Amino acid sequence: MAAISLFDDFPLNTTVNLLPKDGEVLLYNNLFSELESKQLMECLLKKIDWRQDNITLFGRTVAQPRLTAWYGDLVKPYTYSGLTMKPQPWTEDLLFIKDKIEPIAGVRYTSVLLNLYRNGQDSMGWHSDDEPELGKNPTISSVSFGAERTFKLKHKKEKSLSQSVLLTNGSHLLMKGETQHYWMHAIPKTKKPMQPRINLTFRVIG
Repeated sequence: MAAISLFDDFPLNTTVNLLPKDGEVLLYNNLFSELESKQLMECLLKKIDWRQDNITLFGRTVAQPRLTAWYGDLVKPYTYSGLTMKPQPWTEDLLFIKDKIEPIAGVRYTSVLLNLYRNGQDSMGWHSDDEPELGKNPTISSVSFGAERTFKLKHKKEKSLSQSVLLTNGSHLLMKGETQHYWMHAIPKTKKPMQPRINLTFRVIG
């Protein structure tokens, strides 16, 4: 089966499952108004304690190609790629975002990983959010502010199955069910001039 592009096959705002099989991904564009998105972007840039950590990939230690932060309930740390992050307490802005997406997701999130993509060379490599702390079938909300970036998915077993989704300013991408078992996702680098983008992935740490 040929690769599928979501740019042509689906409307910008949909509750149709964007995956052909083995999981569920829903897209809610413009969940946050233009004004809300602008104000939240400015506040998060200024108030979040951004950092650039080293991670271990395939036995090599490298600097993450983006800035990150971890906030949430002061209960458990989160470990990925050899990096353990301890949460900082929720801010007013993060709680505002959390309260808006939880009724859609149908879960109470306990933490959020923030990523700041400073330009087109900042990226996220192929991975699945399948760490043991997240549980068997995690429900993950991905909220984006700032520049539009392409979000790619590919099936772990059926290599011909791939998807591309444009994540716009103020959008909410919801991943649930068996998505993390069967699909990987990434934000690739781009040579196009890009303004900063902030992405927040809300999770439940068990």
